[in-house]
Amino acid sequence: MPIRILLADDHTVLRDGLRALLERQPDMVVVAEAADGRECIHLVETEMPDLVLMDIGMPNMNGIEATRRIAEDQPQTAVVILSMHQDESYVLRSLKAGAKGYLLKDSLRTEVLEAVRTVARGRSYFTRKIGRMLQEDYVRLLESRGLEDSYDLLTGREREILQLVAEGKANKEVATLLNIGVTTVETHRTHILQKLGLHSVPDLILYAVRKGIIA
Repeated sequence: MPIRILLADDHTVLRDGLRALLERQPDMVVVAEAADGRECIHLVETEMPDLVLMDIGMPNMNGIEATRRIAEDQPQTAVVILSMHQDESYVLRSLKAGAKGYLLKDSLRTEVLEAVRTVARGRSYFTRKIGRMLQEDYVRLLESRGLEDSYDLLTGREREILQLVAEGKANKEVATLLNIGVTTVETHRTHILQKLGLHSVPDLILYAVRKGIIA
């Protein structure tokens, strides 16, 4: 079955270009297009796409709020943000809203296709430029505050679980892969957040991108 995609962007020319790119792929099909956030939410409900390529700056409802609504009401549909903004605040807000990936509008065509396929498989994806930017910002932050990275405090098992959770896997999937109980995974995840000084899974994903653990 091809990956069923909804395009959400208020620029018709950009949507046309994306549609042309995606529909040349044998494993992808564009099932709908939306020009604003409210229309996008409605089409997700009626078309049930596997994935939405979502612009942030749209009229009526912005892409981050639309992403939040979709993550809450239609969690089977993954959202990849496609944005002109590359500063960390937008990335973090998108993650907290429930986005599974973040691309820049000047990304290579190959990156767009890789992101769609990666997120459709249940993993997270961030364009390489975003990954490098977050890593560099993180190093500067540690240096400016005289802090040390707490990654070395994690055990081998905690590092395994950190990567799997950051890739978008649920606790049950992690438990199955590592042949341990779900409660054990939850305990490890709590310890990871405590050791790293993080507060949520989106924070953990952002940390993993900063560290180059996931790309």
